[in-house]
Amino acid sequence: MLQGFGFGELMNQLETIGFFSYVLPFLLIFAFSYALLSLIPIFEGNKGAAAIVAFAVGFLSLQLDFVPIFFRTIFPKFGIGLAILLVALILSGVFISKGEWPKVYMGVFFGLSALIFVIIAFSSLSEYAVGLGGFWERYGALIIVGALIIGAIVAIFVSGGGKGGGAGGAKPKD
Repeated sequence: MLQGFGFGELMNQLETIGFFSYVLPFLLIFAFSYALLSLIPIFEGNKGAAAIVAFAVGFLSLQLDFVPIFFRTIFPKFGIGLAILLVALILSGVFISKGEWPKVYMGVFFGLSALIFVIIAFSSLSEYAVGLGGFWERYGALIIVGALIIGAIVAIFVSGGGKGGGAGGAKPKD
């Protein structure tokens, strides 16, 4: 009897051989290092040297388990953050008229992305035991409320509600 080979089994086998812990982090670090080194004038004419340095940085970063553990912590949360942004985009598409999309999207989604980044960074660092000592647990709600208030103020000014003067945003007569 033939047994099927499912996607879940493939993912389990890739995990077993260390693909997610070593190969993908190496490729990510190598590509990022190479891209940055390629921008530096000293490596401008010598892409081979930039590749060798990026290769060394990629392997040296995996010498201890710090990078694989951190990547295993942060990237699932990053996926959740992207899902939240996607849902926000879909829902805002229902309520925002087509002419207002560029202005509203840029401000709101930059703020939402920044908030999600801060939440992911703090929660990942606290799980990774970098020494935040319960910082997120103590101040997380305060940070979120403060960010929402600042976001609301920015949204008001970006939308034009803060321009003009007088009550109700009425513009003064010239």
